[in-house]
Amino acid sequence: MRHERLPDGFGVRIDPRVRAYSGGRFLVGDSPTRLLRLAPDAAALIGDGYLEVTDPRSAVVARRLLDAGIGNPRPRLLPRPEEVTVVVPLHNDTDGLGRLLRTLRGHSVVIVDDGSDKPVAIPRTGGRCRVTVLRHDRRQGPAAARNSGLRAATTEFVAFLDSNVVPRAGWLEVMLGHFSDPEVALVAPRIVTREPAATVLGRYEQARSSLDRGRREAEVSSRGAVSYVPGAALLVRRRAVLAEGGFDEEMFSAVEIDLCRRLERGGWRLRYEPAAHVACDHPVSFGKWFARKVSHGTGVAPLARRHPGTAAPRSVPLWAVVATVLLGIASRISVLGAVLTLAAALVRLRRVFAELDHPTRVAALALARGYSGGVWRIVSAMCRDYWPVTLVAMVFSARLRRFALTMAAADGLADWFTHRDSGGLDPVRYLLCKRLDDLAYGTGLWMGWLRCRA
Repeated sequence: MRHERLPDGFGVRIDPRVRAYSGGRFLVGDSPTRLLRLAPDAAALIGDGYLEVTDPRSAVVARRLLDAGIGNPRPRLLPRPEEVTVVVPLHNDTDGLGRLLRTLRGHSVVIVDDGSDKPVAIPRTGGRCRVTVLRHDRRQGPAAARNSGLRAATTEFVAFLDSNVVPRAGWLEVMLGHFSDPEVALVAPRIVTREPAATVLGRYEQARSSLDRGRREAEVSSRGAVSYVPGAALLVRRRAVLAEGGFDEEMFSAVEIDLCRRLERGGWRLRYEPAAHVACDHPVSFGKWFARKVSHGTGVAPLARRHPGTAAPRSVPLWAVVATVLLGIASRISVLGAVLTLAAALVRLRRVFAELDHPTRVAALALARGYSGGVWRIVSAMCRDYWPVTLVAMVFSARLRRFALTMAAADGLADWFTHRDSGGLDPVRYLLCKRLDDLAYGTGLWMGWLRCRA
């Protein structure tokens, strides 16, 4: 575990979802709910919600805010773009490569031709980039291609860009600032749609792509709001990734998630930066779209085997599960049991928040947020991760059948409301796409589990 000091001038802004109590000495954030206690002099450093590092004391407080997920970094110093090598793993996509290179200016680019049918020659970029081409005689996969580029680079930072992406203006500078924190090893941008979609699947992906991790900046953590980032675009500290062994070439999916878990376990910090945009093409045919969703699901089981306890499909508090099951039974005794379960959880939470002003109210709000979030995670798991189990239960129980169908519709409509956008799909078509998305992912999850058991 490293404990490197944040540099002077580095800033931390308290997340807008965090609430301060008792004169700022207690900070409570959600997703998941955290409580951070500060000494009075430490709380006084934060002022109006912003802390600038000026000395060792303020550096310690800033690090605590970042580690607790309470604050977001606001770096003022950043490495130079010349300290970045762009690595492009490539297999039979010269059109995408040409489009990508036209957006890069002044970079050193390493193209790793991963066994393309026709060897890739050094493209002409009109002086925009300095290009090197490496070739694998046979296809070894994106992980091996990225590792070859990583070893060939000589700069401190390496940006991995797939050939089907197009970075937007300012993408690199926005992410580079995070590396002024010496403990940051990886930063990922927001993946957006390259062009407005015309098809139903395209419009669904535009609103609900599994590559898009949302509008809110966050720490990337196995138990956080952003638990992983896709590998289509990544910026890494080269020595950190090499120290962790690079990308695992034995994995066929979830390779970037495995890397994130190993970096996290090694004590490195990882960030998701949605202000940096990288556009990506999405599959337009149903077959390719469905197959990619299945592939995402197949990576869960081998990931869980490598990193026990960090790849569970859904993390829900036990009390929320018990209360939900008892309410679902819908008998007088079970409803009473659910009420008692929630009351017991409220008492425990009140003890946690006992030092705050109005601890009962704070505990009640935390309970409401935790329970509502837990219920929707359970419902989502029924429709996504465990849909075969739900389907079998529906066959044998009319009550469960009605409940499952109602919850599947409610979950889809709630998801549509959360991700709705101008020009997006109507609720009915969105609901259909969402259930197909879950069907494909869940199928992949069970296929991956069976393969690991074989």
